[in-house]
Amino acid sequence: MAAPSREYLYGINPLFETVRAGKRKVYEAFLNQATIQQPRMAKLARFLEQQQIPVSLVDKHRLFELARSKEHQGAVLKTAPYPYQSFDEVLGCPRLLLLDNVEDPTNVGGIIRSADIFGVGGICLPVKGTPGIYPSVVKVAAGACEYLPICRDCTANTYFRKARAAGYTVVALDGKGQHDLTALPLADFERLLLVIGGEDKSVGQFILNEADYIARIPMRGRVNSLNASVAAGIALFCAAQPPGSNSRFGRFSPDRGSAGTPRPTFSP
Repeated sequence: MAAPSREYLYGINPLFETVRAGKRKVYEAFLNQATIQQPRMAKLARFLEQQQIPVSLVDKHRLFELARSKEHQGAVLKTAPYPYQSFDEVLGCPRLLLLDNVEDPTNVGGIIRSADIFGVGGICLPVKGTPGIYPSVVKVAAGACEYLPICRDCTANTYFRKARAAGYTVVALDGKGQHDLTALPLADFERLLLVIGGEDKSVGQFILNEADYIARIPMRGRVNSLNASVAAGIALFCAAQPPGSNSRFGRFSPDRGSAGTPRPTFSP
């Protein structure tokens, strides 16, 4: 099946950021005629007019037909498909992020949003097992994907092999990892490939076997897992700290309450 030649992005912030970034061609905007006088919608309409983008006022039913989602917030943008870059173009950025088996578009969007905030140079999406930059991903990412170099032309293992050959230190997140993430000197690695796995499927076994570090996020609470987006945000925050600063996070050590329930404590 041929890839679609047009996409319909939705959500007020994604529309603003898509147009500002100028990464893809924009054809037309559709705004809810019933809410056009509301402050955010009016601001968006003025912005689109300034950018000389045609605007059609339509009802909510038409917006749903275009977006195929109720999360459109009264705004839909007709654009060209997302312009991926090749991995060879992304390779060389000091900080790369690989999503391996992250199947939920909501997690992918959230991770991309965090990646932009914490200065990741490029994101690697495998050709299988991880969603592409769909409109639903753009919505959750609040348009951040329009600013980041994102590639989708290799398998996860191929990304890994090429990154290792290019001198990257590879850190993979796993709940059973041998290394405390907060104790690793992530900021000191000249080139870092951070690998995030999904919730149903973790990072693939080949990468877990070959990575330089398998890191876990220490946790204090009784719920023993984080979703992929939250875990990625924590790891990206650690990697964004100035060199030599990771040790300031301290390390977790377990304690037990009166009933014998694990009650972790935090020590500097």
